Amino acid sequence: MPGSERLSVGRSSMRTFWPNLIGNQLVWLAAVAGAGQGLQWPGLLVAALYIASQWLPSPHRRLDLRLVLLALACAWLVDASAAATGTVRYAAAPLGWAPPPWIMALWAAFAMTLTTSMTFLARHPLLPALFGLLLAPLAYLSASRGFGAVQFSAPGWHGVLVLGVGWSVALSLLCWAAQRGTAVAPGPR
Repeated sequence: MPGSERLSVGRSSMRTFWPNLIGNQLVWLAAVAGAGQGLQWPGLLVAALYIASQWLPSPHRRLDLRLVLLALACAWLVDASAAATGTVRYAAAPLGWAPPPWIMALWAAFAMTLTTSMTFLARHPLLPALFGLLLAPLAYLSASRGFGAVQFSAPGWHGVLVLGVGWSVALSLLCWAAQRGTAVAPGPR
């Protein structure tokens, strides 16, 4: 599309690619390690610092803010569904039926990768759905087995399926919004 901005990882954005990707992984580690110990604050603090560090220099500030808000809505639907069905239980969850704040922080932080390190997901329409279906549940399984931040009710595959399907739909929506947002954005801010 002539004159439109595209999501891509070129030379200029490679300087932001690795900090964006590694920073998001540090948010995940702080959130699940903290939650496994019954603490909310490590994940919330690291997520807030990460989001601010990515948002302030971002050429897509408005889009990033919209993506964070959309990701929080997706988090509410996906993780609340998993919790409400009883297939997944989250550590450090003040309300058993709602996603805990540390999960919400993870989704918000992940949204900050959609215009930087995870732009590759928008290159093919099926990639976000497959990524969400297959790889997102692996993060929950890792949080479960490595940190005790998530527990799956027996049979465990029910929770994995709920999260995989939810993430598949949510990630498809988020990638569509990211791609659409950059294609119609009149300027960098």
